[in-house]
Amino acid sequence: MTTPRPPAREPAWHELLFYGLPALPLALLTLPFYVIVPSYYASVGLPIALVGNILLVVRLFDAFSDPLAGYLSDRTVIRFGRRRSWFAAGVPLTALAAYMVFNPPETVTWQHLMIWSLALSLGWTIALVPYNAWGAELSPSYAGRNRVTVFREGFAFVGTLAALILQYIVSAGQSAAVGLELTLDAFALIMVTALPLAALVTLLLVPEPVNRSVSKVSFAEGIGFMRNNLPFKRLVLAFLINGLANGFPVTLFILFVGDSLQLAEKAGMFLIVYFFSGLLGMPFWLQIAKLTSKHRSWCFAMLLACGAFIFAPFLPAKAEALFLAVCIVTGFSVGADLVLPASLQADVIDVDTAASGEQRSGIYLAIWGLATKLALALAVGIAFPLLAFSGYDPGAGIRTDFGILMLGLLYAAFPVALKLIAIILMWNFPLDASRQEELREAIERRR
Repeated sequence: MTTPRPPAREPAWHELLFYGLPALPLALLTLPFYVIVPSYYASVGLPIALVGNILLVVRLFDAFSDPLAGYLSDRTVIRFGRRRSWFAAGVPLTALAAYMVFNPPETVTWQHLMIWSLALSLGWTIALVPYNAWGAELSPSYAGRNRVTVFREGFAFVGTLAALILQYIVSAGQSAAVGLELTLDAFALIMVTALPLAALVTLLLVPEPVNRSVSKVSFAEGIGFMRNNLPFKRLVLAFLINGLANGFPVTLFILFVGDSLQLAEKAGMFLIVYFFSGLLGMPFWLQIAKLTSKHRSWCFAMLLACGAFIFAPFLPAKAEALFLAVCIVTGFSVGADLVLPASLQADVIDVDTAASGEQRSGIYLAIWGLATKLALALAVGIAFPLLAFSGYDPGAGIRTDFGILMLGLLYAAFPVALKLIAIILMWNFPLDASRQEELREAIERRR
């Protein structure tokens, strides 16, 4: 006789707290690896083009490793739990590789950067994809998934803020080269201490979610179910477009603040205000989602960001107060970008689970991660050639008036156009609380 599976339950608040904890040190990885590491390795003797090519190889490696990690995480059967086991395996490799990348030997070689960057990417993927899938499965309800994502993304936001503040404190009063080295040393120490400790707490105190699968589909069948999941395709397209809209200002922020506003010395302060505003915005957008729906709340947030961004290209030089207002408003809206799409992602996975009979959160979250990386890569690939064509190349000392105008348009006007497209896609999104409840009932009936 088959033992019935326990009914799905909502996680307690302390389980959500302990689940979100590793997101803080994992978020600390982003700033040093993507922003500081290229500058540091170029400053100690490696050609900057070679450093860029190595990091490009790492991004291409992600395109294979992310889906594989998601697929294997979905298919693993182990007593400790399929999500927890993969997360536990990825954390030590992530911590070790981060330490080696951030703390290279005195004689730096491209082989060291290549090997340990690939190891870091692999460990990061093995840990992060199952970790996100774990969160997608913790709560069965429409509103409960908002709580899961706000804990995880709230910790991630705190981690990003902490990274910015740590860099400012450690590098204060130092030369650029010494500041980079000391900052990376600090991050290396944090990675080998805080990340394993946070992960251990999560592994010991947060339960593995119940696997609601009643069957297994082949890889080809799984691709077919994903292709027929229309809400997923609509959501991931809107997410990619909005991610590209966010990617332009992320990529061009330092250049815009330095050359268009001539406020380079204020860049750190603007970033801290932006991320702190995002942290404050999270509970507000969750409340709006309660009153309306997740997708409408996200649309309202994107509209608010458009209303602020549209003025940014036309700000005069030294307009510190006006740009600070832009940072506050757009930062406040980005709190919705981080919480609500991730919560909606868990809902569209229910569409697949109800249709296929297999809960395949891992592969869905892997595709989600690839969309994030693709958006950032496209932002860089589009923005820099357009800037060069327009007469803006700060490395060569070229800054024409048209180039500065193009910088402002790419930083803010293009993102507004992209966000409006994402809003059109999401305004009448077919998954709301009642439809999600129907899907969960169908999933439970199949058991």
